[in-house]
Amino acid sequence: MKNVITSNETSRRTVGRRTVEGHEAKVVTISRSYRTSAEDLWEACTDPQRIPRWFLPVEGDLEVGGRYQLQGNAGGEVLTCEPPRTFRATWEFAGHVSWIEVSVLPEPGDRARLELTHIAHPDEHWEQYGPGAVGIGWDQALLGLGLHIESGETVDPKEFETWSMSEEGLQFVRDSSEGWCEADIAAGEDPEQARAAAERTSAFYTGE
Repeated sequence: MKNVITSNETSRRTVGRRTVEGHEAKVVTISRSYRTSAEDLWEACTDPQRIPRWFLPVEGDLEVGGRYQLQGNAGGEVLTCEPPRTFRATWEFAGHVSWIEVSVLPEPGDRARLELTHIAHPDEHWEQYGPGAVGIGWDQALLGLGLHIESGETVDPKEFETWSMSEEGLQFVRDSSEGWCEADIAAGEDPEQARAAAERTSAFYTGE
C-alpha cells in the first residue's frame, strides 16, 4: 500500500456548523489533491462502472432525482448535479438521513482536488464519537481513490481489508482520528470532550 502515510498527511480536514431544515447541523469536510485531471477525478467519483474500483458497488439511477444504493452501506437521492464540478445527495443509513456534497476543483500542475462535505444533525452518536465517526471512513475512502488513480487498477477489497488490520493500517486510523480531533478543537469543541471522543472512535475502528 504505497504512499499510505503521506496520503493521510496531505488530507485537509475541517469541522463546522450550518442550519439545515431549521436545525443546527454538524459539517465535516475532507479534501485531498490527486495527480490527475479534474475530468478524470469527476469520472472516478460519478461513473457507476468506476466507483466500485475504489469504493463500493453501486446500483440505481445516478441522475438528479434518482436513487442510489451502495452495497452494504448507505443509499439516498441525488439532489443536484453540475458536471464536472459538483453534486449533492442524501446519505441514508440505518434509519438516519444526512447529506453529502462533493466538489472537484482543478489545481495547478495537472492536479485536481476532491472536496467532500458530510452534513448531519448531531445526536448521541456524535456526542460519543465526534467527527471521526464519519471522518475516518471518508479518509479510508479517499485513500482508496488515490490508490486507484495512481495505479489505474481496481483496489482489491480483500487486500485493502487485510492492510486495514495491519499495524500500518491501524496507525492510519489513529492518525486520521487525531486529525479529526484537531479539526474539532479548532472548530470550538472543548478539548477534553474532543480528545475523549477521538479515543473512543479510534478504539472502535482498531478494536483496541
